[in-house]
Amino acid sequence: MNSVTTYKTLETPSNEVLYKDKGSKFFGYAFPIKTKEEFKSIIEHIKQKHSSACHFCFAYQLGIEIPYYRASDDGEPSNSAGLPIYGQLQAFGITNVLVVVVRYFGGTKLGVGGLISAYKNTAKLSLEASTIKTLDVLIPLKLTFAYKDLSQVMRIIKKYQLVLKSQRLEMDCEVEILVKKITLKTIKTTFEAFHKIKVEMLND
Repeated sequence: MNSVTTYKTLETPSNEVLYKDKGSKFFGYAFPIKTKEEFKSIIEHIKQKHSSACHFCFAYQLGIEIPYYRASDDGEPSNSAGLPIYGQLQAFGITNVLVVVVRYFGGTKLGVGGLISAYKNTAKLSLEASTIKTLDVLIPLKLTFAYKDLSQVMRIIKKYQLVLKSQRLEMDCEVEILVKKITLKTIKTTFEAFHKIKVEMLND
């Protein structure tokens, strides 16, 4: 299993930032996201807000163990916008984050070097205007046990302050919990010490 036990992301969306260069205006936004669907709705919202803008360039990264990213130049010269924005996500060491930079053309061409600088700086300002937080990587576990062992299971959950995700309490009980990766071995061993409790790791 990958050794990453914590990751950094945004607490809340950033305030709007503005960067100017030779008449062009670049509006920057940073958002915490968890799915590609969230990304689509945010882009639509920004396009409505800036309906007369020329370009909507962005980069996002999702995932912790095996991060996935996407970057878009949206009509700007190749690699002059999306990758400089993505470079700032890497520089800040964050994931589950989307940065969008909206450009209004000011009449003077900036050249590829000027564009790279403008998109990079706008992305940087957006992230500096955000609150970054560090979170624990949480691993989902499924516990299967007899109803008579419920109080024992709940005692362990309470003792280690585990997150209870779902529960089905019948003659045979099933409980899903989230465990900090850093304490996973201890928690698993604690439950498995009671031989009647079956512990399975789930794919989140």
